[in-house]
Amino acid sequence: MAYVATRGGERAIEQSERLYRAELGQIDAARIQALREALPMLIDRVMGEASLYEPDLAALALAQAGGDLYEAVLLLRAWRTTQPRLAVAAPVLQEQLFTHRRISAAFKNIPGGQILGPSLDYSHRLLATGVLQGRPFEPAPVEPAADPAPARQPSLAAWQKAQGLVADPPRAEVAPDDIPDLTREPLLFPAARAHTLQSLARADTGGMLALGYSAMRGYGNTHPTVNELRLAEAEVRVRHPRGTEFSAGRVKVSQAEVISKGKSGLLELGFCATLGWNEVKVISGATLDLNAPGAAKGSPVEEEFFLYHTEPVEASGFCIHFKLPHYVTFQSSLDALRGAKAAAVPAPEPEEVTA
Repeated sequence: MAYVATRGGERAIEQSERLYRAELGQIDAARIQALREALPMLIDRVMGEASLYEPDLAALALAQAGGDLYEAVLLLRAWRTTQPRLAVAAPVLQEQLFTHRRISAAFKNIPGGQILGPSLDYSHRLLATGVLQGRPFEPAPVEPAADPAPARQPSLAAWQKAQGLVADPPRAEVAPDDIPDLTREPLLFPAARAHTLQSLARADTGGMLALGYSAMRGYGNTHPTVNELRLAEAEVRVRHPRGTEFSAGRVKVSQAEVISKGKSGLLELGFCATLGWNEVKVISGATLDLNAPGAAKGSPVEEEFFLYHTEPVEASGFCIHFKLPHYVTFQSSLDALRGAKAAAVPAPEPEEVTA
């Protein structure tokens, strides 16, 4: 082990935690509700990286952590491990999603049309400083659409495959009980497709953005174009032990497909999906997925590289463990340094003795 355990000072350690809690103040149901209403995108990010969809618990984790995202994800993942698995939900197809937003940067006239939905992409980035002067910021009311788009939209990739633009990769049917679970099985390389997508789904958004951005700037094999970006709600359908299938509710999901021309002359797809609405994450993840085949060892788009280095709990845990005592190992380094310096000092020459 690289560090020794902290011993003694038990009262100091306890008071250190109390000091942190005192800074946060009382946590109650009203604060949890306020966080849910004020920070929905952050709540979604915590749920996605914790791989647990429960907005109240995600808000509670954020409140307990004082907004420290990595600590909140760790809290929620730890709580998740205490819960039993009751059932495996039925697969969700794209055309079954209750769609709020669906756009394509590759094709203008896509089946079903472009649906802008909720977005700040086309807005001016102006800070509402009047709020600090006592003038509340009131959003303008949403005007109802004259011709609302259908809630369920077709799969763009399926339409492209029918046009002969995208190769249809072979897909093997997997029984629900045989689907690998990254939370219970280690990630091994080369990774199974299910493990890759699960890792991307709960990976750190910032880490994925950094590596995906490096690929976009030329450090990858392929420059992506967003084929389809979708924000939606997925219905969770499970089967009752007596055999009846029913809906257990809906969860917010994001998914992105990016494309690039492949060596075969057809379009190649990269894909990523996650719980909650997080466009940056799924675009970055799909970019990494697209660039992974044939990537050079140690490059930012190599699967082993980006899957290991975007795991938020492991990465943040390794980083902050450096704060713990490393007295023994550092002292051995100092001893080695002193020894090397002593060896480098030339011995004094003997003085000449005259008669």
